[in-house]
Amino acid sequence: MRDAVRPRAAAPSPEARVPRPARGPARSGADSGAARRVLHRSARALLDDLPDLTDRLVAALREREPAYRAALAGEPGHVWQEAHQSLRHGIASLLDPRAAREEARRCSWRTGAARAERGMPLDALLHAFRLGGALVWEALVEETSRRSADDVRLLVHVAGDVWDFVDEQCALVSDAYRRVERRLTWRQENRLRLLAGALLDGTARLADLPETAAALGLPERGRYAVVAVGGRLPSGAEPPEPATPDPRVRWHTGADAEYGIVLLDGDGDGGGRGRGQGPDADGPRRRAHAQGGGRDGDGAHDGHDGHGGHGVVAALAARLGAAPGVRVGVSPAVEGLAAVGDARRLADIALRLCPGDGGTVRLEDHLPAALLVSSPDLATALTGRVLGPLLRLEPADRDLLLETLAVWLECDGSARRAGARLYCHRNTVLNRLRRCEQLTGRSLGRPADLVELALALSALRLPPHP
Repeated sequence: MRDAVRPRAAAPSPEARVPRPARGPARSGADSGAARRVLHRSARALLDDLPDLTDRLVAALREREPAYRAALAGEPGHVWQEAHQSLRHGIASLLDPRAAREEARRCSWRTGAARAERGMPLDALLHAFRLGGALVWEALVEETSRRSADDVRLLVHVAGDVWDFVDEQCALVSDAYRRVERRLTWRQENRLRLLAGALLDGTARLADLPETAAALGLPERGRYAVVAVGGRLPSGAEPPEPATPDPRVRWHTGADAEYGIVLLDGDGDGGGRGRGQGPDADGPRRRAHAQGGGRDGDGAHDGHDGHGGHGVVAALAARLGAAPGVRVGVSPAVEGLAAVGDARRLADIALRLCPGDGGTVRLEDHLPAALLVSSPDLATALTGRVLGPLLRLEPADRDLLLETLAVWLECDGSARRAGARLYCHRNTVLNRLRRCEQLTGRSLGRPADLVELALALSALRLPPHP
């Protein structure tokens, strides 16, 4: 059997690769004592010839374990010393379990941790320990047979003890390996979070952008948008994750929202096409859902389709779906990773424009309102100055006039279409608009006054500032 000629996924488990001697029948006290003496005599001989035994193990690893073949090509001396120490402590434990077992455990732990640091697959490491156990057993049988063929039968009585020791070392190696692996994964994920956070905060140094681009798998030069997601999913609602994470989207959890850095297109500079989502990766957050439909458009023309973008943001929205109460703000496109912080601030403004009960807002479609929400004090002053007399009316009268003005503006100044929307005659609409003009002192036929009225009405309808 050779691992090199079959896929790793199809390879048998390490336990199945090395045959074990069967446990012997129940042994008498005399047999047990004799077996121990034979074992100790042969084990001492192995210790005396330990370098040769180590050479045999290293040769077996080179032949039968591809991962160790690569390690031997890069660090042959280190692998030899590692195998030598493991064999020495293992054989010493057969001679004097009380004195040597603890040092053997520490040696196995160090080996598991070191190989995890170097990225060796765990199954390759366990295979190596199994091969080492098989080699020691074969050497014990060979040495015993050389001295006295009749004594070989006594070794059967201690075979279980030998393989129990190998199992114990494999368990220690696995535990050490997985602990180091978890620590390395956390360290890598934390590094990626910090890098993405610096980009979104606008605090990333220009000199660090090449390293950031390589780590996040995103090109340094390219067109980006930022999606900001706020709100909470209903209890128990878990919309489906995409089957394959999109390599063009990097999600990051902020203090008040979740952010997606979306690559619209890149210049092919190798910064990150086809990056993988590893123990790094944050991946798309389950709470981050952008709407392709929603209140403010169907997402088919999101302003990011030119120059090769091809509706990346719309595709993201369609894939992740939507949930009631989830608010999504989408920034305009920006050029390069260095501008992602600006895009995040614009996405936050778009998020503030979203209604409280959920929806999607693309900032490019709401620039006047964005100006107002960026300066809430000025928006309040504008509303009071322009619409103050209207706002002091009785609620029913106030709401009727404000609704008529809003609908008339939405109908591009057509009284007939506004009347159809409001279920009244066009003359009724015109009468209400004249009252608005009289109360506010603004003329709807004067462009400057019309701009003031439209902006004041937009400011009045903005969601409350958090």
